Amino acid sequence: MNLASSKKARIDDLADAGRVSDIGGESLWQSAWRRLRRNVVFLVGLSIVVMFVVLALIAPFIAPHDPAEPMLLDQITPQNNPIPDSQPGHPLGGDWAGRDLLSRLLVGSQQTLIVGVAATLGGLAGGLTLGTLAGGVGGWVDTVVMRGVDVMLSIPSLLMAFSIAAIFANPSQWTVILAIAIIQVPIFARLLRGSMLAERNKDHVLAARALGVRRAPIVFRHVLPNSLGPVIVQATLVLAISIIDAAALSYLRLGNPDDRIPEWGQMLGESQDFFNSHPHLAFYPAICIIIVALGFTLMGESLREALDPKSRR
Repeated sequence: MNLASSKKARIDDLADAGRVSDIGGESLWQSAWRRLRRNVVFLVGLSIVVMFVVLALIAPFIAPHDPAEPMLLDQITPQNNPIPDSQPGHPLGGDWAGRDLLSRLLVGSQQTLIVGVAATLGGLAGGLTLGTLAGGVGGWVDTVVMRGVDVMLSIPSLLMAFSIAAIFANPSQWTVILAIAIIQVPIFARLLRGSMLAERNKDHVLAARALGVRRAPIVFRHVLPNSLGPVIVQATLVLAISIIDAAALSYLRLGNPDDRIPEWGQMLGESQDFFNSHPHLAFYPAICIIIVALGFTLMGESLREALDPKSRR
């Protein structure tokens, strides 16, 4: 009896020693956030992006003057002083039409954010559609979709954006958004297709197939949700590219022709006639574009490193 009790006690002790504590697991995004919180580069990029978004949202309320009102027009003399100088109430002076430069920069941030976000969302929606068809259906659908994507990728993106924007007889903000969205579609489509092809061979997908689950539930419940991580990270990087491309189109007069609604690229294009005598007209919108694009790039690259198992530290 004592021997049996001793054996039972030893078995219980071994079972307790090998018992795993009941601690919840950590998802990929939770693990990435834990690393990102200690990443100085990510925090700098995030700070820039947050400040830009907040500034764009409140810009119409904090702008000291109406960005379309030529209140300094009486100070302009074409020969001696074509650009109003800095003065009380107008710390950055005015532009060629006598409008307050600081107010135009503030309100222009909102237009830049709208164009960048709308173009990225448009490209993301198109890329998700094509990528899901190619990676989820496969076969001849995959071949047709990816050959079309290859054709689009073979054309320089900025050249394609110029061509698309130039087609429209009446350029506007929405033609810029459409042109930039179209050139982003193949990037998202190819990336999502590659992620879905890798996900299709995972054990949980094979188990679902073995249980007789149909293709559509497998694609939309198992493959697609687990393939979106790289696409979301790419969207952050594409947002920076969209802002730069939008500025390039506006600079070439392919954007909104109504200069009463300021946009940083448009302001940059308007300043080229006065660059030799008044370079600050180009410097301020250019530095704003550079800083914002840098913020999105730093944040996107940090996200990519945090979600990549090979770069985890």
